[in-house]
Amino acid sequence: MMMALLALVTTTTLSAQDKGVKFEQGTLKELLAKAGEQDKYLFVDVYATWCGPCKYMSGRVFTQESVGDYFNKTFVNAKFDAERGEGIDIARKYRVEGYPTFLILNAEGKEVGRIVGGDDAAAFIKKVDGVLANIQ
Repeated sequence: MMMALLALVTTTTLSAQDKGVKFEQGTLKELLAKAGEQDKYLFVDVYATWCGPCKYMSGRVFTQESVGDYFNKTFVNAKFDAERGEGIDIARKYRVEGYPTFLILNAEGKEVGRIVGGDDAAAFIKKVDGVLANIQ
């Protein structure tokens, strides 16, 4: 009984995660190379663990199927904690001053767009579309 319940919870959790934005693991350099190979931009969520809007985006927006469909098709996606590991250098390099900051980078690592602050799913996608329209 307990194993069946655990399997159900695990399957439900995994299927919920599969529907949202797939954030890739790796260094910025590795993820930029992957974006170049796929002819996509790199979408970078620069966040802080204590940031309320960051938690909202991670828990309520990036988990939505429609958001996942859009971002997974359009970008290679990454998340970096601005206060840990490589995230410290990324936040410094791209002059991140508020959280969350969402960077859109080309395969060479040049910033081609930026959005600061969270929003609901539809409004956020609209903002990202606006950024993409200005660079294409």
